[in-house]
Amino acid sequence: MILEGFYQVSNTTLAGDEAVTTLKINQHHEIYKGHFPGRPVTPGVILMQLFKEEAERIFDRKLQLVRADNVKFISVCDPTQDNELILESHITESGEFIKLKGMAKNSVGIVLKINSLYKAG
Repeated sequence: MILEGFYQVSNTTLAGDEAVTTLKINQHHEIYKGHFPGRPVTPGVILMQLFKEEAERIFDRKLQLVRADNVKFISVCDPTQDNELILESHITESGEFIKLKGMAKNSVGIVLKINSLYKAG
């Protein structure tokens, strides 16, 4: 896990190809000291990494990002305003590849939409 200490999984619900995971974000994590002092914002690359780590946890294997399409950052994720993040994912597995279509939301609304492809490593 690259994001050690950044978040905790509160709950995960799996139903077929659908996964919904609730995360509690650590607003005091080191990342926020540089991004940005006095106005913490979760970096977009970190939001993308959350989906990868969640897929790794669900499938219990390491994954490598092959491609990310239609990555859309919709709003700012400020952990001091709302430290809960919900990841909704549609995940399909085909051989050594895992395709994920996801949306990250907080109480304000949609934060990120992503379509990604991972290879099991």
